[in-house]
Amino acid sequence: MEWFLAKLVYRFQSPADTTHIQFDEQLRLIQAEDELHAFHKAQQIGQQEQLISDEQTIHQVNWYFIDVTELYKLNQLIDGAEVLSQVCLPSDSNRYQREVRLKAGYLLSSCTDQFLQAL
Repeated sequence: MEWFLAKLVYRFQSPADTTHIQFDEQLRLIQAEDELHAFHKAQQIGQQEQLISDEQTIHQVNWYFIDVTELYKLNQLIDGAEVLSQVCLPSDSNRYQREVRLKAGYLLSSCTDQFLQAL
C-alpha cells in the first residue's frame, strides 16, 4: 500500500445568502494500492462527507463535494518530510510576510494555550 496526498474541493453557501459562494480545498492523506485507487478512494471520501454535512446542516449551509483536483504520491512518511510546496507571487511581498508572521504568532499562542490547559 502506498500513501498519497489528495486535494478535495467542496463548494458551500448559505441558503439565505446565495450571492456568496465559497470553496473549501482540503488536503487528505489517502492509503491505496496505486494512484487510480487513491483517486477513487478520495472521491468516495468526498461524497461520504458531503452526505454527512448535508444531514447535519440541512438548513444552515449547502455543502457540495466537487471533485479531487490534485493527487501526489508520498515516497516516505518520515518526520520533517516535505509534503507539499507551493510558490506564491503576492502583489505586496511586505504585507504577505507580515501576514505570515501574524498567523504564526496566533498559531503559537493557540498551541501554548492548549498545552497549558492540558496541564
